Amino acid sequence: MSTQAQKADAFRALHERAGAFIIPNPWDAGTANCRAIVEATELPVSADLENCYAHEPRAAAEMIRLAADAGVVGGSIEDATGDAAKPIYDFGLAVERVHAAVETAHALPFRFVLTARAENMIQGRLDLDDTIKRLQAFEEAGADVLYAPGLRDLATIRTVVASVGKPVNVVMTHGDPSLTLAQLAGAGVKRVSVGGSLSRLALAAFLRGAREMADHGGFTWMRETVPSRELKAVFKR
Repeated sequence: MSTQAQKADAFRALHERAGAFIIPNPWDAGTANCRAIVEATELPVSADLENCYAHEPRAAAEMIRLAADAGVVGGSIEDATGDAAKPIYDFGLAVERVHAAVETAHALPFRFVLTARAENMIQGRLDLDDTIKRLQAFEEAGADVLYAPGLRDLATIRTVVASVGKPVNVVMTHGDPSLTLAQLAGAGVKRVSVGGSLSRLALAAFLRGAREMADHGGFTWMRETVPSRELKAVFKR
């Protein structure tokens, strides 16, 4: 059984080695309980902590400690407020929040990987210069990984990667789905995530089957199911 510190070292090593890697994302309420996931796998687990469920920097940073207590070895703090009237924290407050999260992360007894997210591009503020300015400030504040969801094309991704010195995460929920891991690695991306897309892919198949039965009384969707034997083998592992 790997210890939390060993998992943390393994996760950090993924960011330090050559090339990019994919980090798949459990998403819905039934799969996104941190402690349950940590107990179910030997893999290192990093959590999307949104805005850390608080506005004030120290209160937000406390979520980093709580996440670590649940067994995760990495987590994120973002500059989206959750308030539609003012969706992004002012620059100074956003940086202060990252700095507080970094201090809490560094005080932990293992090497927690802290990701700082600049949310402009998915919050209606299509300002790449401000997004880069925020990422650079988050890097200066000590974040381990930088992340600006909403980057779609390789040219923009290259611009962002070239502007910072820390590993960059790109989420393919908003990216051009024709891009490959090799292309993203070539652009300098270190980590590739998929957000809730895998969960929505499963639900899309479910809805296709349900609609066929409801609308046509049909069952051709059965041809696309995974054999129980295969699923049992996966769950057994």
